[in-house]
Amino acid sequence: MVDITNPIFTDVNKARKHLETLLWADGPVCPHCGTVDEATKLKGKSTRPGVYKCRACSKPFSVTVGTVLERSKIPLNKWVLGFHLMASSKKGMSAHQLHRNLGVTYKTAWFMAHRIREAMREIDPTPMGGGGKTVEADETFIGNTKASKPKTVFISGKGWTKVGGGAHQRFKVVSLVERGGRARSVHVRALTTNSVGSILRRNVVRKTTALVTDKAHHYTAVGREFASHESVDHGKFEWGRGIVHTNTIEGFFSIFKRGMRGVYQHCSEAHLQRYLHEFDFRYTHCKITDTERTGEALKGIVGKRLMYLPAKEASYA
Repeated sequence: MVDITNPIFTDVNKARKHLETLLWADGPVCPHCGTVDEATKLKGKSTRPGVYKCRACSKPFSVTVGTVLERSKIPLNKWVLGFHLMASSKKGMSAHQLHRNLGVTYKTAWFMAHRIREAMREIDPTPMGGGGKTVEADETFIGNTKASKPKTVFISGKGWTKVGGGAHQRFKVVSLVERGGRARSVHVRALTTNSVGSILRRNVVRKTTALVTDKAHHYTAVGREFASHESVDHGKFEWGRGIVHTNTIEGFFSIFKRGMRGVYQHCSEAHLQRYLHEFDFRYTHCKITDTERTGEALKGIVGKRLMYLPAKEASYA
């Protein structure tokens, strides 16, 4: 449990010192040259609070330079509170709820939420599994479950014509869950032997004691490359044989779908991977306290920038 009246949530300077303690355990780190604990704090009247000057490269910096918070006009205490709210809410927190809780505009809350998700993203993640570990793999679909109905409109030269309607807008997600450990999810364009095989080879150690999936055809070939591949046949109403089951990953999907439907309600394909990072992060760090989870999320701000790009293409595995 966290005291919401903690000064780090209400005072800008306390929030800055909290960030410095988290990110600079061994002293100020220059984001320009990487030098540690070789900086002088500037205390001039015209200097912004929290600015240091590196003695190695002579460049000024603060704790937010080189992070997703760089150049943000939003007070640091609101950033820290925003991180806490999103890290401690099991099924996520909508931008509208952030907007109400933080006292910022909806546009600002949306801006903040995506940068918090970026901080939750793993950088250069190591493969999951290994000796004595079990990794479950499965796929799910997210999006509209019903196809829209065509509308009848009058078109000059064609008369009354049916237009619109169409296919289900369901996005495909492949997830991996290490029992008692991490979760990792990837948005894919198609569920094929190549796409799913590539994800498993890249994210799971080949010597993993047990890789457990269902009977889907795209797991058959790649499963032979692992030390052990077991599967359950849901088509024959088989849900488990002792430790061979996919109940862990089904539990992860349950949380993910409740969050996407009940909290976020709608997600464009272009942003889906960011939401997956958010749910992966909370599940991976589910066994620690809200305070510790918030600290882990804040540590993830380093070395990342999320700039506005007008591209509408979704990123796939």
